[in-house]
Amino acid sequence: MRQTADAVVIGGGIIGMATAFYLAREKFGNIVVLEKERFFGSGSTSKAAGGIRAQFTTKVNIEMSMLAEKIFANFKEETGHDALYDQVGYMFLLSRDKDIELFRKAYELQLSLGLKAELLEPGQIGKYAPHVRIDDIKLATFCHDDGLGDPAEFLSGYEHAAREHGVELNVEADVTGIDVESGKITRVRTSKGDIATPLVVNAAGAWSGLIAKMVGADLKVKPYPRQCVTTAELDFMEPYFPMVVDVASGLYCHKESKGILLGWANKDSESTFDCSILPDYTDGILERALDRIPQLETAEVANQWTGLYETTPDHRAVIGWEPSVEGMFHVTGFSGHGFMHAPSAGIVSMEMIMGRKLSIDISDLSPERFSKGELVEEQNVI
Repeated sequence: MRQTADAVVIGGGIIGMATAFYLAREKFGNIVVLEKERFFGSGSTSKAAGGIRAQFTTKVNIEMSMLAEKIFANFKEETGHDALYDQVGYMFLLSRDKDIELFRKAYELQLSLGLKAELLEPGQIGKYAPHVRIDDIKLATFCHDDGLGDPAEFLSGYEHAAREHGVELNVEADVTGIDVESGKITRVRTSKGDIATPLVVNAAGAWSGLIAKMVGADLKVKPYPRQCVTTAELDFMEPYFPMVVDVASGLYCHKESKGILLGWANKDSESTFDCSILPDYTDGILERALDRIPQLETAEVANQWTGLYETTPDHRAVIGWEPSVEGMFHVTGFSGHGFMHAPSAGIVSMEMIMGRKLSIDISDLSPERFSKGELVEEQNVI
């Protein structure tokens, strides 16, 4: 492992890898990526459900997604490596008046920003999502440009592209400390040796708060567990079935191979790094799934896992310079939307670090917003 670097990226998930790639592509200098696990993407990236959508309630999240979707759709041209973005769309099912009011307002904002979202009457839902029970659904929103991607494929693409641009990638390199002298970062200490550097990119996801503490910073990011379940092959699953979100229950599902992936954000979960599979959590997912898609009664569970959301108080990412120490840049806290925002997060991070004009106004994502009380909550969170 090299002993000096112009930038050290902590975290080898898709956020860290994309940021390293864009910095290297723009010839920032010698860049090192540190991943504490044996494989890149072992944290939240490998546990992500793979949804990609721009139907958010805040301007910055919509614009982050729209830029990312363009890159996902043209990934080979962007990186030189193949990865499939299956644009089957994203559908939100609305059965409560309060949700309809929120989503109509968000829909108008989305249209004003150029997103091709639609409002669907209940009778139109079956065209995209057959077998979904709709007797209580009053309205749905849908966007064709949204869809699904394999996080491992896109991570691999960024990983190979980063290597080709000279980035040094290290696994099993646990960060044990960060040296600060006269208010400036000078060195990263790891289980494999030390690296002198003036710049640390904190892309450690659910663990980014721990990295920030190494320099005495209080980063408002906490880990929350989320479980997913996949079924065995289903004879009724159509290849065009989109990501479907039942807003009232919190259930989300999409086709997965020839079966279906099911998930649910249990908002009562306590903050923890524990990724144990909880039977009651699994039961909660299956109960909601059977209620919305009765044909799943005969489905068999193929796999299940737990991953971590890196959650902030307003459910929006943190992208920007740490105000308490010179040389630490945060790109984290995506609150369940890290995979889908990775390309745009990498680009705007590169632009900010290199002092360039930003592709997106990300001032709302500043680390300082928490101390200033300038919070605007993202309300479409699953």
